[in-house]
Amino acid sequence: MSERDVELYHLVQQGDKQALEALYDRYEKLLFSFSYRMTGSSDISEEAIQEVFIKLWTKKGLYKEEKGKFSSWLLTVTRNTCLDLLKKKKETTYTLEERDAIQANDPSTEDIIQWKEEGQNLREAVQELAEDQRKIVELFYFKGLSQRQISEACNIPLGTVKGRVRLALKHLRKYISNTTEGEVE
Repeated sequence: MSERDVELYHLVQQGDKQALEALYDRYEKLLFSFSYRMTGSSDISEEAIQEVFIKLWTKKGLYKEEKGKFSSWLLTVTRNTCLDLLKKKKETTYTLEERDAIQANDPSTEDIIQWKEEGQNLREAVQELAEDQRKIVELFYFKGLSQRQISEACNIPLGTVKGRVRLALKHLRKYISNTTEGEVE
């Protein structure tokens, strides 16, 4: 049976849906029983089994025969998936008092208006930067590129990117400081 499982696993790795169905038919009840004993929840158990088979289908080369029997490996994957799901459920479960406290931390209308004004000030300040600094700031802060990625994309040394970021921040601080004090012309 184990050799057949490994053969089916390799077929699944090649995109064979029937092999996936065959593995599912073989192990669904065992994995559900195993998951249910761990979680005590049929919903979490079904979710765990679904995630295990999605991993089998989408991730290549997870199982190596040197790791032992396929069924033991599959149970280990299921156990880890159950633990992840239990952890996730625990993190998102909170009491009504906690929910109310979270809602109380929602920003007020005044906060939102202030953020929008500050955002507008920041956008204006960015427009005042020299072209080379503005481009670096937009790539780094608004598009999320690393300084190394910017260096490669713009074909400039990494040190130049760091210098432009530092200089741009200095100019932005000065511009915003002057704006809030009403000294900008």
